[in-house]
Amino acid sequence: MLTSSAIAGGLVGLALSFRNLPDVRVLRSYVPTETTHIYDINGTLLTSLHDEANREVVPLDKISPHLKRAVLAIEDSHFYQHYGINPGGIARAMAVNLERGETVEGASTLTMQLVKNLFLSPNRTLSRKAAEAVLSIRLEQIFSKDDIFELYLNQVYWGHNLYGVQTAAKSFFNKSSEDLTLAEAALMAGIIQAPEEYSPFVDYKVAKHRQAVVLKRMRDLKWITPQEEAEARKQPLLVGRVTSFPGSQLPYVTEAVIQELNRRFGRDAVLKGGMRVQTTIDMNFQRMAEKTVRQWRDILYSYGTFYSYKNGQIALVAVDPRTHFVKAMVGGADFEQSQFNRAIQARRQPGSSFKPFVYYVAFATGKFWPSSGISDTPVSYRDGTSYYSPKNYGGGFSGTVSIRQAVESSLNIPAVKIGQWVGLNKVIEVCRLLGIKSPMQPVISLPLGAVDLTPMEMAGAFATFANDGWHSDPTFIVQVTDSSGNLMLDNTPKPRLILDPWAVASLNSVLQGVVNNGTATRARIGRPAAGKTGTTSSERDVWFVGYVPQLSVAVWVGNDDYTPLARGSTGGTTVAPIWRDFMHQAMQGQPVEYFTPASNFDRPR
Repeated sequence: MLTSSAIAGGLVGLALSFRNLPDVRVLRSYVPTETTHIYDINGTLLTSLHDEANREVVPLDKISPHLKRAVLAIEDSHFYQHYGINPGGIARAMAVNLERGETVEGASTLTMQLVKNLFLSPNRTLSRKAAEAVLSIRLEQIFSKDDIFELYLNQVYWGHNLYGVQTAAKSFFNKSSEDLTLAEAALMAGIIQAPEEYSPFVDYKVAKHRQAVVLKRMRDLKWITPQEEAEARKQPLLVGRVTSFPGSQLPYVTEAVIQELNRRFGRDAVLKGGMRVQTTIDMNFQRMAEKTVRQWRDILYSYGTFYSYKNGQIALVAVDPRTHFVKAMVGGADFEQSQFNRAIQARRQPGSSFKPFVYYVAFATGKFWPSSGISDTPVSYRDGTSYYSPKNYGGGFSGTVSIRQAVESSLNIPAVKIGQWVGLNKVIEVCRLLGIKSPMQPVISLPLGAVDLTPMEMAGAFATFANDGWHSDPTFIVQVTDSSGNLMLDNTPKPRLILDPWAVASLNSVLQGVVNNGTATRARIGRPAAGKTGTTSSERDVWFVGYVPQLSVAVWVGNDDYTPLARGSTGGTTVAPIWRDFMHQAMQGQPVEYFTPASNFDRPR
């Protein structure tokens, strides 16, 4: 006792010479770096993100008692009796280790190990050990034993970039640290001293030997009975796999989510902040969408639509009109082959699928009805030093037609004439209201899709048509919380009426005609549906953007290198069947809903 007191007193006195040591009080606000997890809307884990430290922090009362006892037994059995250092323990450890011929008990206390990991370099020098002791005494004066033990268990390294008990338990045994058995706990505690060398992933026999050392130590301390020791040694261990660098179940989705998180919070916070991210994506919808895209890519290649299998691509985005939550997003047929996300990164010309924006503006003026006549006759417009003369797909003219007929047949000349009448800047203004951010210019051919847009922009905008003019900002993320459940981002829909309801209802009526009688009859799904085909010149981009009241889906088909598809490829013949295939799956079991008729609203004046 006199020797222990003398050593302790000497160390306390030595503390006066360590004026430049870190202030352990900073640990009062210390938050360990922690792994961020991304989930689908139903709570299915999609992927996890972290920097060097893969860690999930858990409170002490959520850690298995077996693990707590096992760690204390092998690392610091007198933890709850000493004050940061254990001079008597140092002497005992030296004697025991010499007697056994191996390290079965360490000289450093848990507090000293924690201090070393948080504040000091790993260099084994006398001055570092002295500093370690001094800081340990300071730490014990400020924090309770349970606080220190909790910090330690969440900080300790278990190899393979696994930090803290929770990530280690999930990786080693595919279970929470709360549920570890005595056998599992003893194995984990046994590998702390040399985690890479003793890891069961590296050498299972060595790990089992270390487990036996821990169990014997627990029995010697009378913390377990000989029978419990024997049963734990015999228990087979279902060792899992390294989970530090998991792939994503839905890579196109999670990459888009990560980009959004980085923009909002910064990359460092995303990798170290322990966020819990609930996305809007429905795993079932996403799997349907991915399967549909893969199958149709093969089909279109076999048909000769794609001249090159590698260049030929399909993108699909599905948005819930009621929330504007993105339920599925496929950026290409194969993420491993190409990480470029065509759903949100590729701006391609929408062709005639842009026309609904023009006709909505016309209806919103109160001057036009679906039955209003428009002349499909030759026309030329001065465009700088030359003249622009729009042509219909396939040539020819139809004379005077109704707007409904013009949209169903996708006539170009009436759309250009309407665009000139309502004003192209007004069309662009409406597109901005609908969330379209891509650059736009009021060129004469704008009504024919002379602008580059993404499938995400198209699906989100048409979702507002499906929701009677009510709009929310489309998003991949429902909410973000920290690991303690504190809300960091809340994307609860805040719908606002941005379009005239009568004009939207009139447009919905017209676009239902496109599916029932027009260019998109191959998109019929046995329930009310509306939409618009789009085909650019030379068949470089073909689209169908369609919707029911519960779901808006944009599908684009084209080549990455902008070469044309096979001659005759159109939105109606090539893409509408893809949309129909996906919608049949997505709407299975969903009730049939009808669009609100225009007669329910007052016509704008």
